Amino acid sequence: MQALSGPCWKFPALLIFDFTDKLTAFVTEWLWDSGNPPDRGIDMAAKRNSVDATKFNRSADLPYELRLKDFEIAIQDVYDFFFDVNSHLSKKGLRRLDDMLRPAIMSGVISDMLTASLAKHARALTENRYFNGHPDLVVQGIYSGNAVKAGTQGIEIKTTRKSGGAVDTHGARDQWMCVFVYNVDTDSEPASERKAMTFTEVYLGKVTVDDFRRNARSELGTRTATLHRDGVLKLRANWIYKI
Repeated sequence: MQALSGPCWKFPALLIFDFTDKLTAFVTEWLWDSGNPPDRGIDMAAKRNSVDATKFNRSADLPYELRLKDFEIAIQDVYDFFFDVNSHLSKKGLRRLDDMLRPAIMSGVISDMLTASLAKHARALTENRYFNGHPDLVVQGIYSGNAVKAGTQGIEIKTTRKSGGAVDTHGARDQWMCVFVYNVDTDSEPASERKAMTFTEVYLGKVTVDDFRRNARSELGTRTATLHRDGVLKLRANWIYKI
C-alpha cells in the first residue's frame, strides 16, 4: 500500500479539499488489507466543533510573542480538518477518522497539525525543519535554516488524552512545553451520536530537567521521562485553555 505523503498533514487548512479523496481511498484500502472491511451501511453525519473563546486564560504567560488568538485559530484548524474529513468519509459510509486511528497515531497527527498551524499564525515562531528535531517550534532566524537537532529557543508541542497534561517525553530538558489535552468519544451508541473530538485543556509551561522523573525502561522499550508531581503543577499553573 502506498503511504500518505507528509505535506498533506502539515497544511490541513490549505490541502483539505484535495486531500479528502486521497484519504478516503487510503482508508478504504487500509481497512480491507487489515481484514476489517469498511462498514458502508450507515451514513453518520459529521459534527463540527468550535472553540469556546471565553475559556482562555487572559492572564497566561505567553513567550515568543504568542497570542491567545494563535491558539484559538490552531485548535479551530484541527476541528475544521476533522469535520471536513469526517463529512467526506460519512458520505462514503465509512467510520469517522477518530474511530479508525489508533490513539498514538492520532496524537501524532494532531501534534503535527497544531505545530503547522501555530507556525503559520505565530509572529516569531516557525516549524523546526530538522527531521524529528527538538523543539517542534523554533524562533525564526535563531538556527541556520530554522533547523536544529536539539535547540533551546522554541516550544515543544505535545498532545494527550490524559486529563491534567502529564505526558511522556523522550528525555528531560529545559524547555517551554505546550500540552494539548483532547477527548475522543468512541463509546456512545449509536455511533452516529458520537461527539466531535474536543480539546479540553491546554497548558504552556517553562520546565527544567529537575522537573522530570525518569521512567523505568523495559528490556525492549526506550527510556522516557515524565514531569513529576511538582513539574506537572508548574505546567498546570500557566494554563491556556480549559473547558
